[in-house]
Amino acid sequence: MKPEVVKATTRGAVATAVLGGMILLGSRNLAHFDAALVAYTFSILFATFGLTYRYSMWLSRPPTAMYWRRGWQAFSKRGWRLRNARFWLARVGQDVIANRFIFRRDRLRGLTHMLIMWGCILAVAITFPLVFGWLYFRPVPGDLSLYEAVVFGFPAFRFPHESAVGFFLFHGLVWASFLVIAGVMLAVRRRLREEGAGAVQRFAEDFMPLILLFAVSLTGLMLTASYTWMKGYGFSFISILHAITVIATFIWLPFGKFFHIFQRPAQLGVGLYKEIGRAEESARCRRCGHAFTSLAHALDLIEVERQLGYRYEIEGSEAEHYQWICPPCRRASFANAQALMWRGSRGGAPLGATGEGFPMPVHVNRGLGEGPLGDEDAENYHP
Repeated sequence: MKPEVVKATTRGAVATAVLGGMILLGSRNLAHFDAALVAYTFSILFATFGLTYRYSMWLSRPPTAMYWRRGWQAFSKRGWRLRNARFWLARVGQDVIANRFIFRRDRLRGLTHMLIMWGCILAVAITFPLVFGWLYFRPVPGDLSLYEAVVFGFPAFRFPHESAVGFFLFHGLVWASFLVIAGVMLAVRRRLREEGAGAVQRFAEDFMPLILLFAVSLTGLMLTASYTWMKGYGFSFISILHAITVIATFIWLPFGKFFHIFQRPAQLGVGLYKEIGRAEESARCRRCGHAFTSLAHALDLIEVERQLGYRYEIEGSEAEHYQWICPPCRRASFANAQALMWRGSRGGAPLGATGEGFPMPVHVNRGLGEGPLGDEDAENYHP
């Protein structure tokens, strides 16, 4: 068995055991644990193992491992810690909470993602503590008009069950279902009507997550409708159906598109790495002399390529390595090589010799407005 597999398996087992221990402690040795929810608990434990295993395997890849390591080094870099904290808070607020990077692509797409994300966050914040026995509600002895919230076995607060607080607490999953269903409908609309999305979509990656989210939300609403307006008619069947959809979703969680929920926060470390790279020494193209990326990024990229078995050294050239050539010059070099082959086959004179100090090539059509989605993207956009 490969070392990274052993490490990932160990981490998954440890994470699962830690969560199991927290369930035991938080529910006061299962005193507040609802046995009817045991299937939900085991599905979450399975998802915990799968997510930890896959995340560990993802981090073992040389490119991801390099970004992960450099991200933490950048975050704790002396002289940058206060600035990094402000940068981190800004990116969390703008990109994670407000989904700015998606809204900049398309407003309707941003709204879709926002509805699904906050619906799922609200559902998880309510469901997990209830399933694990960390949170439950009980009537207040001597005053049945009041309910008391108990968190980790400690009384937290009291509220009238007919108050607005009680209404929103007891129907939190209803609001979450409405948010998710609205987001799923918008997502399906995009998948069915936009040719660009339809051309690359796959059932397992694009439609299956939406179907699972819709099924969980719809069956949850059916439970509410059953005990609110139908006097519990069909409640047993609907509860089993809802349990099946929820368990299937958690089992699917580590293997499908939902995994990006856990990958995306790592992008914050990449942002810190790039932010520091902009302020430090730049790598200059050894063909035209222009700066095109940070020196640290170029050196790290060379190291990662060597770890992956790719050798892009240029023997007998002052450039030494292909990564020391900027993107415009790479395209120009490719075109130059094609022209040399063409002229050689026709007996013509070769083009200018290397080392003459070439200017940076400029494309006739710069493609303004076609590529960059923001300042960071524009920096990496080489027409």
